[in-house]
Amino acid sequence: MNLPNSITMTRIIMIPLFLWILSPHFPWTSGGAQEIAASILFVLASITDGLDGYLARKRGQITTMGMLLDPLADKIMVTAAFVALLAYNPQVVKVWIVVVIVGREFLISGLRSIASSEGFTITASELGKLKTVAQIVAVVSAVLAHRWDHWTIGVLVLPVKWTAIAAIYFAVLVSTISAVDYFIGFWKQIDHASKDRRKAAVLSRGKSVKIT
Repeated sequence: MNLPNSITMTRIIMIPLFLWILSPHFPWTSGGAQEIAASILFVLASITDGLDGYLARKRGQITTMGMLLDPLADKIMVTAAFVALLAYNPQVVKVWIVVVIVGREFLISGLRSIASSEGFTITASELGKLKTVAQIVAVVSAVLAHRWDHWTIGVLVLPVKWTAIAAIYFAVLVSTISAVDYFIGFWKQIDHASKDRRKAAVLSRGKSVKIT
């Protein structure tokens, strides 16, 4: 297994560890240790998301296994995080929010599978990258908001809970817009592919007529 795939596997291993930290079985639940540990772990897992792809391209180690594991790890990480937060911090993360965000991930996975079977790919847009950043901020802030309503640093007051709520709704908005943008790109590509097949079929029938 090459380095990029090893990093992807590390991200997958981090997912159950993240869930364990947020569970009642985590031994250090006082003083904010639980929230800080979960936040740091999720940020590290998110960093590996970009690192494995970068290394695979730079080292020329793009493999079929990596192309399968990388998006799978991303979907599992996002799904696990938001489902866990549904129980961990229900005041901030609502059921409909989880349905929208997780549903979006499965929708895009389905469209990518169809696109792959049709022989084309749709590259990630800037909206998709913004969506990823928004989800990271939303998850981390929602975890921290479980313990703190606000942070006071000198004369500065940081509203942790309201930051989490704003980040969650922003993540929902960007996820929805990026899904629509992806679907439009997918529809244009699939429509173009269908037209090409119809033209090829017409030309094929024309040649057959001439031969006979």
